[in-house]
Amino acid sequence: MRVLTELSYRGQQTAALLAVARGEAAPDLVIVGGTVADVYSGQWIQANIEVKGSRIAYVGPRDPRLGQDTQVLDATGRRVVPGYIEPHCHPWCLYNPVSLLEVALADGVTTLVYDNLPFYLTLGDAMSPIMDAARQLPANIYWSVRIVSQSPYAGERRQFSAGRLRRLLARPDVLGVAEVTRWEAARMGDPAILRGLEAARRLRKRVEGHMAGASSRRLPALAACGFSSDHESINGREALDRLRQGLWVMLRYSSLRPDLPKLLRELQGTVHHSGRLMLTSDGSSPSFYRSRGVLSGALETAVEAGVAPIEAIRMATLYPASFWGLDDEVGGLAPGRRADINLLPEGGFRPETVICGGSAVARRGELIAPLPEFDWQGLGCRLSFAAPERWQEPALYAMPAPASGREVRLPVMVFESTVINRRQDLTLPASDGIVSLGEKRGLVYAALLDRQLRWASYGIVGGLMSDLSGLATTFTTAMGMLVLGQDPRSMAAAAAEVAAMGGGMAMAREGQVAWRRPLAVLGMMHDGGFKECVSVEEELAALAKGCGYPYHDILYTLVFLSCDFLPELRLTARGLWDVKEGRPVLAGRRLRTAGGREA
Repeated sequence: MRVLTELSYRGQQTAALLAVARGEAAPDLVIVGGTVADVYSGQWIQANIEVKGSRIAYVGPRDPRLGQDTQVLDATGRRVVPGYIEPHCHPWCLYNPVSLLEVALADGVTTLVYDNLPFYLTLGDAMSPIMDAARQLPANIYWSVRIVSQSPYAGERRQFSAGRLRRLLARPDVLGVAEVTRWEAARMGDPAILRGLEAARRLRKRVEGHMAGASSRRLPALAACGFSSDHESINGREALDRLRQGLWVMLRYSSLRPDLPKLLRELQGTVHHSGRLMLTSDGSSPSFYRSRGVLSGALETAVEAGVAPIEAIRMATLYPASFWGLDDEVGGLAPGRRADINLLPEGGFRPETVICGGSAVARRGELIAPLPEFDWQGLGCRLSFAAPERWQEPALYAMPAPASGREVRLPVMVFESTVINRRQDLTLPASDGIVSLGEKRGLVYAALLDRQLRWASYGIVGGLMSDLSGLATTFTTAMGMLVLGQDPRSMAAAAAEVAAMGGGMAMAREGQVAWRRPLAVLGMMHDGGFKECVSVEEELAALAKGCGYPYHDILYTLVFLSCDFLPELRLTARGLWDVKEGRPVLAGRRLRTAGGREA
């Protein structure tokens, strides 16, 4: 598979490149004296690299022909490797597709494949200008597109129609289908999913799976229906099972799942050589990227686990380039490839200098290339909400009793890790049609509401925060408002504040807002720089910990609370959903409009 990209070179640029390749003209940039990673042979070689424009013209031992304007970089004592490739990226974890590059490029990641989920859910076809604007960025930005949402909702089939998907998939900057979380529906032949997979197949584009928990006996059907890869292995056995079905395997080193050391240890001795293993950070939290980098930390970890440095480099360059059909463009240092080059200190993986398209973009961990400012509001990325005063009604957030009587027995989401919960049925008091949390410590109300207040789903959560008055956020792939708390007045205050901001996060206590942070880009992303995203995360994490949150990644706790592909109960647009049984155990409710009519 080969992808024609906007980066292709033609005409006069080719003639100039060839003149340098033949040694008849001076290059624009020369890197001399370094130890070069030849990812094609798996060797380290002593070589000079000559660059003309955005392309590599020559790699080898000859002395370069220098011109008056030739820039010379002395790489003596350094390793010279291809720019890293992040093959599976969610560019909406507080950071946005622009601000993420502040840390990615500084870490040597010059090619990223962005998942389009929140943009497409909100904008549909109107997200194309965002993809067009991404071509201005000083990195190679490609996209993978969803063919279904994280959780079904009314109108989903229309939003993800075959015609719309075909138009998106036909774009040259779209490399394939982003993670299909409904793998069981695909395995059982869901027609809508199969149409999406067939559209990708006809265009010879890849399909990313999201096969969390898929056993070896289920994998053959997933490979047969068109899945190309998976990134959900949590042990060596699962990774090997996927390789044996012909799937490419992305090994995660992320804030939520730092599984890489375990995966590599367990694969040693069973996988002797595979060009189908890749590294990914899988949309980690901002603080994780700040401390561990986007891919440099994964590379360090891989080598510490016993992987040869050249093989680790291949897992972050050649192999993902080959998977996505980009290996004629990126992923290696060879004539004709883009001049995406990292200069590494001996023994390290965090670049001293990062070159993308022939130009230096970062030095010593700091971005030096300017990033364009996107007009996010002009691009349609500001959310709309029902009037703020409608969000101020506490009765919206208390748990409605599903039956009459002084007590009700309800299924409760009891968290046992950052994102996994188990169902526990509890008997709770009820009065005037409202469930009380009673004397049971650690329970909180949970409500997921449509932004226009047309519907709401309700549940009760345990094991998450034992002293939470009110937290509201639009940081959810349900693209609604998630509200948690023990005090409906404080829940209402926090939700009204988030609605007034046009999306974001707020916490309230005793009915008063105590903390607020706007997320102006689709209610999930900050419109400022990366450091501001780290600050928002750290503030939220500290506040959550103060409320009793016992786990390590509050962002993914919130974003996955409404995703019905993880066990066991999830709060979705269809109600409180039992994932194993595939049905709502508490149905969602229609809400009354401002005029008093039922929505």
